Amino acid sequence: MLQIKKHIPNFITSLNIAAGSLSIIFSFEGLTAQAGYLILLAAVFDFLDGMSARMLNAYSELGKQLDSLADVISFGLAPAVIAYQIMKSAVLVDTLYLNNIEPVKLMYLFVVLLIPIFSALRLAKFNIDTRQTTSFIGMPTPANAMFFAAIPIISSVNPFDPILFALYDKNTLLVLVIVMSLLLVSPLPMFSFKFKNLKIKENWQRFVFLGLIIGLLTFCGSSRFDLLISLMQNLLFDDLLFEIFYIFVKALPFIIILYILLSLIYFLISLFNKKTNS
Repeated sequence: MLQIKKHIPNFITSLNIAAGSLSIIFSFEGLTAQAGYLILLAAVFDFLDGMSARMLNAYSELGKQLDSLADVISFGLAPAVIAYQIMKSAVLVDTLYLNNIEPVKLMYLFVVLLIPIFSALRLAKFNIDTRQTTSFIGMPTPANAMFFAAIPIISSVNPFDPILFALYDKNTLLVLVIVMSLLLVSPLPMFSFKFKNLKIKENWQRFVFLGLIIGLLTFCGSSRFDLLISLMQNLLFDDLLFEIFYIFVKALPFIIILYILLSLIYFLISLFNKKTNS
């Protein structure tokens, strides 16, 4: 029984690898929305393998390395393929084939390679950096992956969503890929989402973040509240759950941006406090 418990976290990590690999396959088949869902599923498995390791006290060096390799696939390569497909649709507006494209525009497609490269660098740094036990230095790879995973999901549900007009622009996407990739290996301290307890003093950053997320979800769902109320009145639970899920996914890119901005603000506050106390 003890031997089985020891391998449960690694089995969940393997499900993470399977979800990430399927995401890549679906992306190449043109099913980018489904690929996005699979990245979100991989993020769930990534959360569960760590939680199960803590609950079962089943930590191992093998599990640590396997988790990093899984994350390279699910949160490095998989979102890069989604970004590639989105970039390709933005670049190939005037031509149908890559061999007819201008060399300058072709560089737009190659820039997505920064995502898996910098994700691998970020994960390698994480494995040897003892400072990242309770917080992160640089953006976590799942956050970056979920940002790009949300874009095709939003597009599949509502292709006329105003958010997409910016996200499907090749120049906007170019900037996003470069900035998000650099954030992965940046020295910026970023707070963890893990609550060790519910004390406000020790978790005030997380409570502020949760409050802002609730406000953001309310804003993103404000135009759909009439539909939500109608669904609740008619007890259409399947449709209701999907609407709630869509509101969350629609807000996801902004939640990631909010997470980055709050981490930057907290970092500047800590620098200011150090200067005033010295």
